[in-house]
Amino acid sequence: MNRLLIVLFLSFSFYQAIPQSSQSIFEFDYAQFGYDSVSNYMEIYYSFNQNRLTPELKDNKKYLEGLLEINITDSISGKVFINKVWKIEHPVVDSADQVNKDLVGVIGLKIPDGKYKFIVGGGNNQKGSEKFSTEYIKVHHFYDSTLSLSDIQLATNILQDSPNQNSMFYKNSVEVIPAPTIVFGINRPVVFYYSEIYNLNKVAQNHDLKVFQIVYNGKGQLLSRKVTVFPSGLHSKVEMGSVVINRYPTDTYTLVLSVIDSVGNYGVSSSKKFFIFNPDVLAAKDTTSRGNSASISSEFGAMSEEELDDIWEKSKYKAVPQEIKNFAKIKGVDSKRQFMYEFWKKRDKDISTPENETFREYLTRIDESNKRFGSMSKIGWKTDRGRVYILYGEPSEIERFPNQMDQKPYEIWHYNDIEGGVIFVFADLSGFSDYLLINSTMRGELRDDNWQDRVQQL
Repeated sequence: MNRLLIVLFLSFSFYQAIPQSSQSIFEFDYAQFGYDSVSNYMEIYYSFNQNRLTPELKDNKKYLEGLLEINITDSISGKVFINKVWKIEHPVVDSADQVNKDLVGVIGLKIPDGKYKFIVGGGNNQKGSEKFSTEYIKVHHFYDSTLSLSDIQLATNILQDSPNQNSMFYKNSVEVIPAPTIVFGINRPVVFYYSEIYNLNKVAQNHDLKVFQIVYNGKGQLLSRKVTVFPSGLHSKVEMGSVVINRYPTDTYTLVLSVIDSVGNYGVSSSKKFFIFNPDVLAAKDTTSRGNSASISSEFGAMSEEELDDIWEKSKYKAVPQEIKNFAKIKGVDSKRQFMYEFWKKRDKDISTPENETFREYLTRIDESNKRFGSMSKIGWKTDRGRVYILYGEPSEIERFPNQMDQKPYEIWHYNDIEGGVIFVFADLSGFSDYLLINSTMRGELRDDNWQDRVQQL
């Protein structure tokens, strides 16, 4: 994306907040976006409640002064990435319409791949920081070989085709006014959101992709669902929109954005929680939950029942017999969505991140097997070579014997890091490029010590 090569910037401005006498002196939010092949660009949005800041007199003018602290440490090495304190100043505006407005600003940081402990604090400059929040975050660059989706930034407004290019809230021809409190309702009846989609040129071409915008309440009930379609082939794309929430009762909500590539059987998802304060709107009587909030916030949350069935067929290579029996008994899209979420969550290698890297790698291997191992009668992932590749990955070595005298074509795959070293032998017994597994030294796989007899030409 077009973004100035600035590692750090700081700005602030007045924007209207929801008047609440109990509002904290300081709130913040953050979102990660793509930067380059080894880093992400993190935007940290902050707001100060000006009613709780002490005015300072300087040169016969009153200034509000807030204190902002940011500490980011590599959670593995302990190395401090940044440890800095800023004093936020703004001239006092003696106007009644400014009484319930916040000081809102943004800081931008280029952060390399890694895992970090992220501490943000803020408060009155005279008293020091009064509120600290700690987050553990993983930074994994978005620019890679697969479709990816940035975090969601919530906003109080998005000004399209903005001429104000000098604004610190300006990016990709729009001005995105952040909402660090992530609270909406009485004076904020619309939730605006901004996100970015990357690597669209890496997916299958000549077909459309779907973007799902879904909102769930705190009980997991589906409140709204919108679908938009756009063509593949772009390098990246901005995805932004809005949700009218003036009739939503006070509650915690989840906004989910999902990008689905139906042809490539792949999807990515990003979610964001926010709060609505609408005391005059009555909650619905039906409080029955329609799903688990974790599953609906995942990539499975936007999939249709047909897409879930298709993904399950491809997931069976990882399933145990009881799981296969259990899925066969499930009825309804919500139940299947929950099953698939729990199935892959149990196999997630890194539960500290919101993304399930194991599932993502599995789908990448399916796509690769379709490209490399398809035959005249089978798609790649359904072949024996495809199954082995999906389960165990790229072999350490492949011996190919395509044109041996008096022998049918065959291959020997070596995996040196599995069980001390194992092999898989595949042969094209039919002559139609459908290589069948005829021998393996791995436990649980087909073993035939006389496999060489099967490849001899009669």
